[in-house]
Amino acid sequence: MNIEKRTTELVEEKIADMPNLFLVDVKMHSNGKLIVLVDGDNGIGIADCVAISRHVGFHLEEENVIDTPYNLEVSSPGIDTPLTLKRQYAKNIGRTLAIKMDDGTKREGVLKEAGDDFILIEEAIKEKGKKAVTVESTIPTDKITETKVLISFK
Repeated sequence: MNIEKRTTELVEEKIADMPNLFLVDVKMHSNGKLIVLVDGDNGIGIADCVAISRHVGFHLEEENVIDTPYNLEVSSPGIDTPLTLKRQYAKNIGRTLAIKMDDGTKREGVLKEAGDDFILIEEAIKEKGKKAVTVESTIPTDKITETKVLISFK
């Protein structure tokens, strides 16, 4: 059985009664590290990560899904982890995003709205010799290759 597929099923099973939590990613690395990223509409606590880890670990061992030594790591996505799901965009409304487009350009702006197939950002457009103008831009999500939240320490 596919390790990532079974792990995904186990995580979904565990968080089924926690509607504010959602699975972001499951990756099995060649070095034996199985990484599970789970997030929540209001973040995720250590207790939830522990509960998910115990559930997944127990069932993987019982079912003998992985026949080599492995290390299970359940956590929230780090701040440097790109946004991939609509729920992650919705959770970050009001924050500044750095966006890489499929044509190689980069954009930056405050996330105002996250739709099913677009995001709306407010960005400052600066033309040479002129004052920066703030405009709202709708960006289709299929034109985005990567989006990260920018952290401000101001």
